[in-house]
Amino acid sequence: MFTGIVQTRGTVTSLEARGGDTRLAVAAPELGEFRVGDSISVSGACLTAVAHTERGFVADVSRETLDRTTLGALGAGAAVNLELSLTPASALGGHLVTGHVDGVGTLLSEERDARSRRLRLRAPRGLERYIAAKGSVCVDGVSLTVNEVEGREFEVNVIPHTAAVTTLGAARPGSRFNLEVDLIARYVERLLNGARTA
Repeated sequence: MFTGIVQTRGTVTSLEARGGDTRLAVAAPELGEFRVGDSISVSGACLTAVAHTERGFVADVSRETLDRTTLGALGAGAAVNLELSLTPASALGGHLVTGHVDGVGTLLSEERDARSRRLRLRAPRGLERYIAAKGSVCVDGVSLTVNEVEGREFEVNVIPHTAAVTTLGAARPGSRFNLEVDLIARYVERLLNGARTA
């Protein structure tokens, strides 16, 4: 479990195909302490650290994760947002994020909004019902508040600090992002559907 408050950016150093899966190596000298077996959010996708490297970690990326996220399209040198998993002493500064990516969204436009950047994204078909104005959404591992929703399109503001410390500062129209919708919305829908079929 994560908060969507990115701790640092890392850099992909290699992606190695292994029997249909991929082994991903990330340089992250400022990530902090972690153990082999710990979960790390990599641009919103929960991965398990399988080895330490001199400056970062290695993780195996399953076929399911490659199909549902942008990780398979990364190359050496790509920047990624990183967050270590919650501990009982962690501050919950964003919202509850599982690291289970629901789909890939696309940035349609961006414009200045005072000192912030206002991003307009399109969610994959079917995810829009979980995105609500003034609710939370996780974009590439970053917890953001939804400003407004119109069909599959929604807008968020990225403040200067977030733009500076995450990959969202380099986003341009056409950029693709891992999206995770609000955990509570998914469970509410499941409960309501269960009540209808009972």
